[in-house]
Amino acid sequence: MTSIDMNAANANLVRNGEPTAKARDPLPRLLTQLLERAGAAATVERAASRPWASALFQGRRHAIGLRFTGPGAAERCAAFADGIEEAEWSLAGHFVADISIDDRHPVPGSEWIELSALTIEDW
Repeated sequence: MTSIDMNAANANLVRNGEPTAKARDPLPRLLTQLLERAGAAATVERAASRPWASALFQGRRHAIGLRFTGPGAAERCAAFADGIEEAEWSLAGHFVADISIDDRHPVPGSEWIELSALTIEDW
């Protein structure tokens, strides 16, 4: 049987709704690093983030669309995608648990790449 003393001090309780530094969405920091990896003439065309949780972890699921323009866009897009699953990312309070290329195709004058990422809060 489990019991609880309702008169016990509750100074150490974690309250719902109290923001913490770790709980902030890491998407802006991830986008900055993705653009650094992509180099010049790459733009974020779409970025969305939503909460994600499992029985043991919590984090965010991200969907990102990038466009590579200019001469050599296809080659730069290929270089960006090459080894992205093993790349290291620096996100204070989070880590990238999974990142993958979901779609890649040419569009007139540019290359389009869509990727998804899962970031987990680092305790």
